[in-house]
Amino acid sequence: MKIYIAMKFQTTIPIKKSDFLIDYSSKLVSLGSCFAENMGDKFDYFKFSTITNPFGIIFNPISLEKIIIRSIHKKYFTEKDIFFHNEAWHCYEVHSELSNPNKTEFLTTLNQLIDITNGHLEKVTHCLITLGASWVYKHIESDALVANCHKVLQKQFVKELLSVADIDASLKRIVSEIQVVNPNCKFIFTISPVRHSKDGFVENNVSKSHLITALYNFLLNSTSSIYFPSYEIMMDELRDYRFYAEDMLHPNQTAIDYIWMRFSENYINETEFETMQYVSEIQKALNHRPFNPNSESYLKFQDNLKQKINAIVTKYPEMKF
Repeated sequence: MKIYIAMKFQTTIPIKKSDFLIDYSSKLVSLGSCFAENMGDKFDYFKFSTITNPFGIIFNPISLEKIIIRSIHKKYFTEKDIFFHNEAWHCYEVHSELSNPNKTEFLTTLNQLIDITNGHLEKVTHCLITLGASWVYKHIESDALVANCHKVLQKQFVKELLSVADIDASLKRIVSEIQVVNPNCKFIFTISPVRHSKDGFVENNVSKSHLITALYNFLLNSTSSIYFPSYEIMMDELRDYRFYAEDMLHPNQTAIDYIWMRFSENYINETEFETMQYVSEIQKALNHRPFNPNSESYLKFQDNLKQKINAIVTKYPEMKF
């Protein structure tokens, strides 16, 4: 007689239910590395009120702190903060996706983003911060850490590793500065599951370890901040290359969807799950491509979809489809 024993082939990371759950009345901001954008895209898909990386992807906590403080205090960019390189104007504090060949337009855009970010930080209920790396680049001439090198010659920078103490101090300043203008804001920190192979695989582990240690120390003394283990989920629950994109460094869509599921079941109020499902059905319908757009059945489908959208927008006027 054969005896079959149930075997478990996956480690499940235990996650404590959040004490400050997200719902459709929440105001969210997602800041940091490219994984912050993955999370922001999910919130946007389900039509939560959110803003994601207004100044583009920022990997290290010091640069993130700098742009947050600049926004809070409305310290507008001037010509001294930008430079011309490869036929475009750039700023070392923001991502290259914002760079512009027109100097006036570039400064105007940057300062408009300061106003937008300032207004959002004053109202936000939940701030999600994804830390990507401890490695930073210091511009030799200005002696300032940069968020992006904008393909300027490498010899103009020196690469440094932030200490655990540096990161811990930066996290404290980020939270304290935001809470001065918004005392009720709650913070959800996570470590990006993306591996930065350009730093070197050993160096990437050192970088992540500094972030993890600093964040662990910081959270021990914080009552307004919690940790979501996206890095640990990727490393343990999804310990398989089939969950990586083609570059074998970034999580693929299946991994992102799984991490989002783990997040939503512990950080979003379950009373909102029905609405999220309703919104998802609308999103799928909007992406539907008919075989015959002039058919009676498709016209009826469109009419039903319009009614569904009107119904949810009546209940949640801030939702835009």
